[in-house]
Amino acid sequence: MNFAANLSTLVWVLDYASVLIFALTGALVASRQQLDPVGFIFMATMTAVGGGTLRDLLLNRDAVFWVARPSFVILTATAAMVVFWTAHLMESRYRVLLWLDALALSVAVPAGVGVAMAAGVHPIVIIIMGVITGTFGGLMRDVVGNEVPLGLKQGELYLTAAFGGATAAVGLVWLGLGKAECLWICGVVTFVLRAGSMLWGWMLPVYRPRPPRSRG
Repeated sequence: MNFAANLSTLVWVLDYASVLIFALTGALVASRQQLDPVGFIFMATMTAVGGGTLRDLLLNRDAVFWVARPSFVILTATAAMVVFWTAHLMESRYRVLLWLDALALSVAVPAGVGVAMAAGVHPIVIIIMGVITGTFGGLMRDVVGNEVPLGLKQGELYLTAAFGGATAAVGLVWLGLGKAECLWICGVVTFVLRAGSMLWGWMLPVYRPRPPRSRG
């Protein structure tokens, strides 16, 4: 198997992993909203494929990834039903949701970066595709589920974590490191930033409004 095939396989695995984990988070939000099984499947599928769908449309790929491989939708529906029957066993569904979402983010961002790299687009576009793939599905999930979007919570490294991971991958490729290795590092950087924000309160300075200056 040549290098291009190895990279393609890695991106394929990352896509499947991110879809599965994001589907679980979508189903957990559905459980918090006490939806029926169809609602679970809708929330899980929307969360799981939202970011990748937007990515593929913007990159003008031949087919959106889940249209080309309907097995992605079967996977999301299965994950939704697993959560439907087991969510009540979890002591803190929100805590599980946070950590699953962090894991999904760290898988989806390198998946988006890998797809964009394969498309041969500009490095800035690669970074944007990584952020979109990692965050857009979760944003849709939280808005539809009437939750405060994790990506927009004050004092949280979320969008920043996705941006940091994608930028690290692009920078390392520019320095000459192999693309597959860069995708792994992208995932690690994304997860470390997100986990650090959750565990130790890592954050960037936030905007603080100030009263306007009086004119003398």
